[in-house]
Amino acid sequence: MTSGSPPFDPASRRARAVLPDGWPQPRGYANGMLAEGKVLMTGGLVGWDAQGVFAKGFVAQVGQTLANIKAVVEAGGGKVEDIVRLTWYVTDIEAYRNSLSDLGPAYRANFGRHFPAMAVVAVAALVEPEAMVEIEATAVLPG
Repeated sequence: MTSGSPPFDPASRRARAVLPDGWPQPRGYANGMLAEGKVLMTGGLVGWDAQGVFAKGFVAQVGQTLANIKAVVEAGGGKVEDIVRLTWYVTDIEAYRNSLSDLGPAYRANFGRHFPAMAVVAVAALVEPEAMVEIEATAVLPG
């Protein structure tokens, strides 16, 4: 542990960001997360609704994908604050880069100001041809 991170509160069992001393505060993600409890992992979720209809456009698909992740975590008994990692797979990295200001509101609508460790990976294609983004999540729920 470093003094750059607040101490873990085992009573709350909520995940918290870890920041090494001297590192700049990241914006919109965490460099590391510390948690204790039961692990819930989602599969790669995409931006379609319960009927399998895709949202129109990159930002809309991200918003729906995050809503789907939130629904799975809540179905498992957790909250978005329990999410410790997101791995994004995007078919168009320029769409991601060019949408950053629009992604913020879509993200916050689902996850508020909870920013777990994240990675964004550009891929050639996803299994679902209409999908522009697929996101995997790992959550650590209270024991």
